[in-house]
Amino acid sequence: MTGTDDSHRKRNRCLLCIAAGIIVQTVIIVLFVVFVLRVKTPKVRLDSVAINSNTLVINSSSSSPSFKVQFTTVVAVKNNNFGHYKFESSKATFSYEGTEVGEGTIDKEKAKAKKTKRIDVLVSLSSNKISSHSQLSSDLSSGNLTFTAYAKLDGKVHLLNIIKKKKSADMNCTVNLDTKAKTVHVLTCK
Repeated sequence: MTGTDDSHRKRNRCLLCIAAGIIVQTVIIVLFVVFVLRVKTPKVRLDSVAINSNTLVINSSSSSPSFKVQFTTVVAVKNNNFGHYKFESSKATFSYEGTEVGEGTIDKEKAKAKKTKRIDVLVSLSSNKISSHSQLSSDLSSGNLTFTAYAKLDGKVHLLNIIKKKKSADMNCTVNLDTKAKTVHVLTCK
């Protein structure tokens, strides 16, 4: 009798080990799918804005206020995914009181997994399209111009070179320019 009891115990232990192995593998697969294969939307922000001071031209007269300025901006694409994010080229548009005053081109790039890709973008702004009824004259007199910057990046997150998920990332930033000091004193992004 003891021989059959031992074989039953060994068989039960073997089945228990197999069941425990299956449960552990299932938990590992579920954790892998939940944490690694979950695709997050990358974040796009203006990292910095520098004024090319020799390009800043201001006319603050009340009869015909105008400005021309050139920015060198750094657009940061933060990729929190475990795969790289390839995106197409896009336009970053700058607006003053809802009127587009300039744009810059964000080149086609790739943000590596868990990294931030920084891209230099040259932007030229001009007040040519702004209506004469705006508050441009008072803003130029005070030395403070506020612009909004918007861009949308369309691309794909590549996971394990097998899974490709389309993701679009939006940038929405506010840039306050001090025309007297020729600096950007506030840069905020949502």
